[in-house]
Formats: sequence, structure tokens, C-alpha cells
Amino acid sequence: MAHDLLDRLRERLEELNRSERKVANVILDDPAAATSLSIASLAQAASVSEPTVNRFCRNFGAKGYPDFKIKLAQSLAGGTPYVTRAVEPGDTATQYTHKIFGATIAALDEAQREVDMAAVERMVDYLTQAKQIHFFGLGASGAVAQDAQHKFFRFNLPVMAYVDVLMQRMVAAACHTGDVVVIISYTGRTRELVDIARVAREAGAVVLGITAPDSPLSRECTATLEVATPEDTDHYMPMTSRMIQLTLIDALATGVTLRRGEDFLPHLKKIKDSLRDTRFPAEKPAK
Repeated sequence: MAHDLLDRLRERLEELNRSERKVANVILDDPAAATSLSIASLAQAASVSEPTVNRFCRNFGAKGYPDFKIKLAQSLAGGTPYVTRAVEPGDTATQYTHKIFGATIAALDEAQREVDMAAVERMVDYLTQAKQIHFFGLGASGAVAQDAQHKFFRFNLPVMAYVDVLMQRMVAAACHTGDVVVIISYTGRTRELVDIARVAREAGAVVLGITAPDSPLSRECTATLEVATPEDTDHYMPMTSRMIQLTLIDALATGVTLRRGEDFLPHLKKIKDSLRDTRFPAEKPAK
């Protein structure tokens, strides 16, 4: 599997011939940087030929170097204890910072390829027609729910975010036809959120989920935007998943903005302009 690639590189290092071991060492020294190297650059860094690099890639189950880089990026996106799996105890600030950025970029790229655009359109339909919107999230997803409120209040309708499970349950029970509840959950397996989705639907609300595919939560929702990111929440802190959730919220808010049309843009500008007097003027760069 893709997320085992770095582990397999380390395990098989001594089995490789001298030239292929050079390639492996360059990759293991900085896996995130390796995802951006061309085959020529990697061959030069390892002091080997390009055919050696291709042979090395096929030795690890890739069709060629481009396919190997995708598998490497997916491996970096796989999550690690509290930070990212590729991070080592002795890493310098440069190394662990590059690895964190690399893992996040790879996860966003993979999520973009997998997202169901028809589901995006369907959720924008529901959000555009909503009389009021409630965003629910717990833990790290609670911060995403609050960011969603910050985006959607601009659309001239009541919008609230709730990160307390008891408040979520009461709000769900008080919903009416025309209300939209958006539940954000990385795993989709949190019992309270699954039950809250059911309560909101029974009260007449449309329930939208941003969650894992084929999860208990997705099955309780009216519509879902399903994104799978390879993070093990039993042992790892989900970090890239939060970036994906935030990006999806941005996409949904953009979709609603476009549905409102150009006549709505002056309203958005008025809100932005209201902040002008709260800031010091930008300093002009010295000549």
C-alpha cells in the first residue's frame, strides 16, 4: 500500500544493490523534497543514471518514476504520531517543516482528485436554498465549523456554529423545514454526531455531511461530501484532514457566492470595507 512505501524503503535498504541504495538514501534523507525532484535531478543527487532510478521505482511496485512520486506523496500524507509519519526525532527545523508542508500539499492534491463534483453541486444547491444554516463539529472539526460560520454569515441569512454536543443536540431538535445542518467529522464514527444527524432529519432539516465515505454519519445524511484521507486517528493526530475540510468549506462558500450572482458582490465589498478603519494603514516599502 502507498502509505507503507517509506517503511518498505527503510526495511529493504540493505537488500538493494549499491546504486539503488544511493537512490533510496537520497529519498529517505528528505522524502518531501524528493516528491518535487525530476528524474534527472534525483539521478544527479544520487550519482546514478536515470535508468537506475526507473529500475529502483519498479522494484518498489511503481510503473515508473512519475508513479513512484505519487506513491511517495501519498506515503507522506499518511500521518504520524502528532505530526507526520516521516518526521524523525533528530530532524532539523528545515526538515520537519518541509515534511509537514509536503504532507499537506500531497493530501490536498489527492483529495482534489477524489472529490465528487456532483456532490459539491448538490450541497451548494441545498445551501443556496437554506433559510438558516447550522454548522456542527467536535474537536479539530469544531474549528472548521467556526470557520464555516465566518464564511457563510455574509450571505444574509442566520448562520451559527456549535462545538458543544449538548447544544448541537438541542439545536437539531429545534430545526424546521428549510433549515440546513452541516456536520463536519473526519471519521464519521462519532456516536453523538450520528445520532444528532438523525434528530435533525426527523425535525425536518436537510443534513449535509463532510465526512468519511461509507461511514455511519454519511448514511444518516441527506447528502454528503465524502473525502478519505489516510490518517489513523487511533494513533495519529489528524492534521491534513482539517486542511481538506477547510478547503472544501471554501469551495462551498464560493459556489454559493457564484449562485448569488454579480448583484451580490457589492454586499460582500461593503462587509470587507467595514474593516478598513480597524487597521493601521499598510506601510509603504522604503525606497
